Amino acid sequence: MTPDQTAQRKVRILGILLLIGLAAYWAGTRWGPRSPAGVEALRTPASGSESGLTPDELINVRIYRQAEPAVANIVTRAVEYDFFLNPVPVEGAGSGFLIDTDGHVLTNYHVVQDAETIEVTLGDQSRYKAKFLGADPRNDIALLKIDPKGHKLTALPLGDARTLEVGQKVLAIGNPFGFQSTLTTGVVSALGRTVQTGQNTFIDEAIQTDAAINRGNSGGPLLNTRGEVIGVNSAIYTPSGTTAGIGFAIPINTARHVAEDLITQGRVRRASLGIEGRPLWPGLAQALGLSVDEGFLIERVTPGGPAEAAGIRGGTRTVLAGLQELRLGGDILIAVDGKKILSQVDLNLILNRMRPGETVTLTIYRGQQKMDVKVKLGER
Repeated sequence: MTPDQTAQRKVRILGILLLIGLAAYWAGTRWGPRSPAGVEALRTPASGSESGLTPDELINVRIYRQAEPAVANIVTRAVEYDFFLNPVPVEGAGSGFLIDTDGHVLTNYHVVQDAETIEVTLGDQSRYKAKFLGADPRNDIALLKIDPKGHKLTALPLGDARTLEVGQKVLAIGNPFGFQSTLTTGVVSALGRTVQTGQNTFIDEAIQTDAAINRGNSGGPLLNTRGEVIGVNSAIYTPSGTTAGIGFAIPINTARHVAEDLITQGRVRRASLGIEGRPLWPGLAQALGLSVDEGFLIERVTPGGPAEAAGIRGGTRTVLAGLQELRLGGDILIAVDGKKILSQVDLNLILNRMRPGETVTLTIYRGQQKMDVKVKLGER
């Protein structure tokens, strides 16, 4: 090979090497990181809008991550007996949530009713035997206690259901059909409803929501977008047994009063007037010759009770109206604090919102005379 050929060959090799270098540089600039910061950028997922999540989705993710450790999967076990009196183990399930770091778990009464053993599993899969502390069956609220045994617990903050507005976004977390830690979202569909859930139970001032609530969600939290509990999921309206977009939650204000009473007093403090009676309607009032067409006929006053102390009078004579025995001569209650009373349910709903020691104004008829009487409520 001549010197000229050798020189030309070197030039060609240098040119090829230069092209390879330029190609590598271009590829590294466009496709690969050129610094540690670039490497870290590839390893760290983007947040906020960079991740592709909308602001509403980011709220859902944040609330779920905050609340999930405090939401409980509750499994109950009881023994029933078949036709031949053989014992049959029965297992039930529901939801609940921690209201403090001492281990108090709030749930529905119907979730733990008649249970012989109760087991709680939290979001981190830690399991605990739970103790039943007490309940308010009328409001379908129960309180359990677990021993954290040194385990650090996460509690949910409690909000105020009185500030809710129809259309406000809400989130429900629970364990529908045994699927633990399930999130559903929706809005407040209606407020202030009274929902009868049993013969002697009801949800007073219920929160109606279209967030999917199914069997197993009972007792779980209904949250606002600040992550505060504003209700306890309790019931659904459905012709098929699954969600139909109409669910109901107990206001957290009611549940908070029940929990506070059980923790501090060991019992639920329920307001009482100390009266018994029956609804009065126009046909009955006309037949009895009464001065008012509708209201609540007071037949008996509890001796030493709040109503008697305020001078309220019960019936003094007994009469037969068809097959019914009535006591007449007492006062007729028509309103409490200006709210019309037509039945025992109306009276129960008002007392359910009051606390022992508070004062109410009863509007009554005594014969032909209408009067207002103040009564300091006692404890039932």
